[in-house]
Amino acid sequence: MTAPRPRLTAAIVLCGALLFSAVNGISKESLPQEPEVGTRIEELYDHESRLFLMLYSLSGTGQVDYVTGRLVHEYSRSNYGNPIYQTEDFPLFYWWNHTMWNDPEQDGVNGNEHIYQENVDFDISRYKPCTFNSQPC
Repeated sequence: MTAPRPRLTAAIVLCGALLFSAVNGISKESLPQEPEVGTRIEELYDHESRLFLMLYSLSGTGQVDYVTGRLVHEYSRSNYGNPIYQTEDFPLFYWWNHTMWNDPEQDGVNGNEHIYQENVDFDISRYKPCTFNSQPC
């Protein structure tokens, strides 16, 4: 029996590292920090998942290009009928650049986030499926 060739061994190690990266959700682009409040264009509450969603337009065009989702612990209404949400300090989910990220530690963007799903667009029609007089409601 002969010893493995160094190039073949290096190729096997590289393939294993790439497979490990794909399985564990390591992406070539890292998730940017949660945007400033000034770029927030909308807030939504998903009753089904109990997530408070914040939609941002980093590009400034009014198009949603970054979304965060925080777990809601308690939901109530103020005396004026406005919703009040008690949430986690940091998001559980992030959506950016056609990728959904999961942060089970909920400790903010610090590099320990995992890719949950790639090549996915954020579909706002799930939360606003209707129109009234040709205007989104």
